[in-house]
Amino acid sequence: MPAAASSISDPAYLRARAMETLFERLEKLCEGAIAIDRGGRVVYVNEKYLAALGLDHASEAIGRSIEEVIPNSLMRKVAETGEPILLDIMELGGEQLVVTRMPIEDENGTVIGAIGFVLYDHLESLKPLLARVAQLESDLRLARRQLSNARAARFTFADFVGTTPAIAHAKELASRAARQSVTVLLTGETGTGKEMLAQAIHNASSRADKPFVSVNVAAIPETLIESEFFGTAPGAYTGADRRGREGKFRIADGGTLFLDEIGEMPLQLQAKLLRVLQEREIEPLGSDKITRVDVRVIAATNVDLRKRVSDGAFRADLYYRLNVLSVDLPPLRHCLDDLPDICARLLDDISASGDYVKAKITPSALAALARYDWPGNVRELRNILERALILSDSGRLTGEDVARILPIGTEVRLAPAERPAGLVVPYAEAEAEFEKQTLEQALAASNGQITEAARMLRISRATFYKKLAKFGLASGSAPV
Repeated sequence: MPAAASSISDPAYLRARAMETLFERLEKLCEGAIAIDRGGRVVYVNEKYLAALGLDHASEAIGRSIEEVIPNSLMRKVAETGEPILLDIMELGGEQLVVTRMPIEDENGTVIGAIGFVLYDHLESLKPLLARVAQLESDLRLARRQLSNARAARFTFADFVGTTPAIAHAKELASRAARQSVTVLLTGETGTGKEMLAQAIHNASSRADKPFVSVNVAAIPETLIESEFFGTAPGAYTGADRRGREGKFRIADGGTLFLDEIGEMPLQLQAKLLRVLQEREIEPLGSDKITRVDVRVIAATNVDLRKRVSDGAFRADLYYRLNVLSVDLPPLRHCLDDLPDICARLLDDISASGDYVKAKITPSALAALARYDWPGNVRELRNILERALILSDSGRLTGEDVARILPIGTEVRLAPAERPAGLVVPYAEAEAEFEKQTLEQALAASNGQITEAARMLRISRATFYKKLAKFGLASGSAPV
């Protein structure tokens, strides 16, 4: 058999030629191409891409770090993780581009770099596809809304975003609680995500396929609260349902009952709740029959229950019964390092719950958000993001978008030059200022080289970028 015919039937040869042909075709058809090595240095850029990058010759980019050529590039991430980003829409020079990014492997399958292609420099040709995607997203949001009407917990520990020590500790305790059927007391300011964590505990427990019933104790009229919890016998009182009514404990049987704002429960009902927790049985209003129930109770409060006990407004024995395992949720102002991830998670949730475009948030918007004290915590943050998204035409939230909505002048922390003489600075604020100054010094010492500055501070590049966004020291979106 001739050598040429033999090579044509060789699988390795065919694969190599297929890869070469694919690259050649993509390089000709795309609007730009750039490649880096494992260390993030540019090794190739085609002529088409030079104008978009503001370069005259490819030699101006070769050997430089990708972030010097394209600030905030995602190429290094692909080279480091080996995970492709197959389709993405980015902004560069005021234009929206459709891009793909793929790792480059050697013959042993080891990742040695990454390559990115700009597939389209205008989105007109993609309008039919984008319209179809928009329709699918709308159908998905409708399905989610319909499913959310069922009596089930939606959130898991993955939804409780954050890696700061306080959040990590709360999730660790909650994970331990999920493995047992103990009563849990969640404490923290309003809007810190207590119900979300309660749902996560339920979904990680052996009760996950049973009901999750949520009750806001403060929202129930005092005259109805007993029947709401324990149910009523048929014809128990004038006007009562002749068929009787099941209470929340019966509805939650086998699952979890979440009691929010437990500190507002009337004293006369606290004794009955204590009995249920101890004896696992209830007695409906107007009935003399005892019913056994198997319910795990998770209670939550934003007040100091120990103080309410000392004031005589809360039973001490019930407090000790509820406080088998206490999990304290930190306020948002103590977790600003997690602000980018929390915002991303909230924007995904907002986009899924309404007819919004897929939202993005810029570093300048994150910096504006980080300067606010968030008395309403994550609930207030979601409200601000949703309002900004409604008022935005592009779905790309900037510092200006956020500044127009934030109640500046009330809770915003003052910059050093704006503080009155003699004003005592809170520890968290002083710590944040020191952190910002440290970042600025590292940037100055490294001549703006992010990789070098992160190395000097002994933190990862990803962490460095998050901190830049937190303090408004970076700008622009994340291009290819």
